[in-house]
Amino acid sequence: MIIIYDVREDKRAGQFFQTVGQPMTTPCIICVAITGSLPTKADNPAVPITVAEQIESTHEAYEAGASIAHCHVRDDEGKPTSDPERFARLKEGIQTHCPGMIVQLSTGGRSGAGKTRGGMLSLRPPMASLSVGSNNFPTRVYENPPDLVDWLAAEMITYGIKPEIEAFDLSHIYQAKLMADRGQIKGTPYVQFVMGVKNAMPADKRVFDFYVETVKHLFGENTPWCAAGVGRHQLELNEWSAAAGGHLRTGLEDNIRIDRDTLAPSNAALVELAVLAAQRHKRPVATPAQARAILGLRKG
Repeated sequence: MIIIYDVREDKRAGQFFQTVGQPMTTPCIICVAITGSLPTKADNPAVPITVAEQIESTHEAYEAGASIAHCHVRDDEGKPTSDPERFARLKEGIQTHCPGMIVQLSTGGRSGAGKTRGGMLSLRPPMASLSVGSNNFPTRVYENPPDLVDWLAAEMITYGIKPEIEAFDLSHIYQAKLMADRGQIKGTPYVQFVMGVKNAMPADKRVFDFYVETVKHLFGENTPWCAAGVGRHQLELNEWSAAAGGHLRTGLEDNIRIDRDTLAPSNAALVELAVLAAQRHKRPVATPAQARAILGLRKG
């Protein structure tokens, strides 16, 4: 059963759930994936499409407790694009209205082909997504050829961007380790495994536990990691991650519903549910400054 969230009086993340006498555990970073490449207003009217809508929706999610905004942009027809000018306006708006929030730009394959996928990296966001291998999606192959992955990783080093490794398969975690050992990824990789995509990694607790142990084995016991659940698996993965010491991803990109019968009214509503997952497992929600420290990001 979905627990409907409560609206708190104090919405800044650093004030959440710090009960007197209760020891602080690792703060839980919440990433909100605000738009993505697929959801439309026909699917859910709350999906933000224009840059102005995205900025407003991100601000609401920021006030609800999100510290990272995972960003895609759309063209005038609502189709995904890698247009650097649109990314620049979105990045500027988030930085203006959400002080300190980590802007993470997507280099995903639905928004362009080849090096156009990295055309926005010159904007020097603190983070960007990096898929290090290919896999099947429901109706297509998500292609990430080695030469493109190497180029994107090199651009991220050039512009001082921390990649978020989006792992859709076990091999992607091992590839991230290999790239880190080669110096293609600076510092400790931040791995996010994505579960529940049809034809890719299932949302299975045994698989989840193995992936967590693999990240710890390859990168160290205290390495930060994140997990994302797609569709009905979003809340499930939030619970698993909060309980296991990981970080959470939510948002309308991955899931447009509160439950089977109820559309999510906003990105903020989904963030509120992620906050409750952290609360249930006695995890304080990370402020943007705490999230930057955990991830080893420059101040912003």
